[in-house]
Amino acid sequence: MQMQKQLTDLKQAVEDVLTLAKKRGATAAEASISKVQGIAIGSRLKEVETVEFTNDGGLGITVYQGNKKGSASTADLSRDALNLTVEKAIEIAKHTGEDPCSGPADKALMAFEHPDLDLYHPEALDTEKAIEMAIAAEEAALSADSRIINSDGASYNANLGAKVYGNSHGFIAGYPSSRFSMSCVVIGEQDGDMQRDYSYTVSRKASDLVLPAQIGKEAAQHTVSRLGARKIKTAKVPVLFHRELAPGLLGHFVSAISGGSLYRKSSFLLDHVNKSIFPEWFNIVEKPHIRNGLASSPFDNEGVVTKDATIVDAGILQQYLLTSYSARKLGLQTTGHAGGIHNWIVKDTGQDDQAMLKEMGTGLLVTEVMGQGVNIVTGDYSRGAAGFWVENGEIQYPVHEITIAGNLKDLFQRIVAVGSEKELRGSIQTGGILIDEMQVAGS
Repeated sequence: MQMQKQLTDLKQAVEDVLTLAKKRGATAAEASISKVQGIAIGSRLKEVETVEFTNDGGLGITVYQGNKKGSASTADLSRDALNLTVEKAIEIAKHTGEDPCSGPADKALMAFEHPDLDLYHPEALDTEKAIEMAIAAEEAALSADSRIINSDGASYNANLGAKVYGNSHGFIAGYPSSRFSMSCVVIGEQDGDMQRDYSYTVSRKASDLVLPAQIGKEAAQHTVSRLGARKIKTAKVPVLFHRELAPGLLGHFVSAISGGSLYRKSSFLLDHVNKSIFPEWFNIVEKPHIRNGLASSPFDNEGVVTKDATIVDAGILQQYLLTSYSARKLGLQTTGHAGGIHNWIVKDTGQDDQAMLKEMGTGLLVTEVMGQGVNIVTGDYSRGAAGFWVENGEIQYPVHEITIAGNLKDLFQRIVAVGSEKELRGSIQTGGILIDEMQVAGS
């Protein structure tokens, strides 16, 4: 009942500013508002380090006077503040240049009807319980192995909120959502070598989080497995991106096919729709309406209805990722991706994690990448890495202080397998990704 009232109030605020904008001469307008309550607990060495309470909100409005655009925002939702915010947006619009591509998304694309995706599972923001869970994760990690010598902290976060979007097409809609997460980071030492690693869990439902003891135990196991890391010689070898890292690799693909990169001509995949990017068996589908999904949304940040889509079919790129603005710049139609992607699912080739190592045979399992060495304009990829050396399908020892390099256009074509054990804690659901050869620079 309380959340329903909050949604009603947020919708009213959006309606009010849109009405004010119209009265002040705006030919079109759009506004969004959010309200979030939450707690963030941090512990270190089983002692509470931080306790933060969140009660944030804000409204932003964009007005259009013909092809001129002005934007303003406020955290104060009083009538006077809303009036002033609209006035400032109108004033800004007067001084901006003409842009024929600006304006809200087309009315025909609005999500006037949309499903309830069950994204809101409220829990009392219980500080004591949150502290207990963070400390329990640390306790489990510190007691898991004698080589764990220190903690870099554990955290518990809970956020309950709602967002509403509306525009001058008469569209005003919103929905509540919840998000809970917990993490633990510890430090290990063996023969003078120190390493750190972590584990985490995230869910729409607090009850679906992995138990604190398991998170702590996994953090310790990950850290201990890295002790005794060695350098390896420079070579060209197969590289397996662990399933936790594989979404990041495909994240560069997301950037390259996003409208902003394309209309600026700053993407190595410019003019690649209906062209082969991946092997012919490789597929990606998008499913925005998965119930409880971490990246699910009934509409995008412009009110455009989200729909199931095929992004890659038989290795061929089917569409770009466009907002209304980038679509107009490119002479296309928005794809409902204002604000990002929604639950990409990558088709696997059937091997579990162990079978993926067997498939690789001898090569490098990458479990961490560092640095920003990715050029979306050219596709050049070069990043610091750490992981494990594998021989005959079996992990031999941890490795560090290496660099992996290639060109993404070539690397995507060289993918030979995708694991069946998927990473589900983000917007891209994929297993580990095996590339048949990369340049690995070591000692």
